[in-house]
Parts: sequence; structure tokens; C-alpha cells
Amino acid sequence: QVQLVESGGGLVQAGGSLRLSCTASGRTLGTIARAWFRRAPGKDREFVAAITRTGDSTYYGDSVKGRFTISRDNAKNTVYLQMNSLKPEDTAVYSCAATFTYGTRYENAARYDFWGQGTQVTVAS
Repeated sequence: QVQLVESGGGLVQAGGSLRLSCTASGRTLGTIARAWFRRAPGKDREFVAAITRTGDSTYYGDSVKGRFTISRDNAKNTVYLQMNSLKPEDTAVYSCAATFTYGTRYENAARYDFWGQGTQVTVAS
């Protein structure tokens, strides 16, 4: 089992920044990639960003490209999501996920084996 705990959410004004953290514990060895997804009220889950185990490759959803950056510190088993130029439409519960499955579809939520509980991000206009 892998436990994922998110932190760093909160309320921010439009144009502001937040940094989310996701720390993993348990049987993390063998994790292929980690990702962030979000779900806004009344909407489907949306892929935000993913990063491979080594950090060599990163992937982003179209709506966040150029504004969000995913990174990782393997010594701390932690993945970060730096969110800049936030917009009200970024308001959502952000959840991190981990997959042990090889593949190329990082945006596919079904690929991920473990999920955190989520952290609320609210962007005020």
C-alpha cells in the first residue's frame, strides 16, 4: 500500500500563487509516475500534471500549461505543484495519485493505483 497526503491548499486571490505538496509513504518503491488531478464542483475529474519517477519527463493538461509546474524531491518522497497566475476556474479539490503501471497515457486517471484525499484550492476573483 501507498499512502499519499496532500497539503498546501487554501484561498488565494486571482493572479496569485500556491504550492501544493504530496508526500508518499509505504511501499513507494517501483512507482512509475505521480500526478495531480483536480475536480471542480459539478465537473469531471481533470488531469493537471504528471511527472515520471526520475523527474526527467513532465506532462501538463492544456488548461494549466505555462502556469503550473510539477516537480519532485525523491529524497523526501514528495511531489510539488507550483501554481502561478491562478484563475477562478482553477478552483477545485486537487488530488495526487501514484501509478505502478508502465504506459504513456499519464492523463488517464484509471491508470493510477493510489490516491490522496485531496486539498481544496479556492481562487477568488
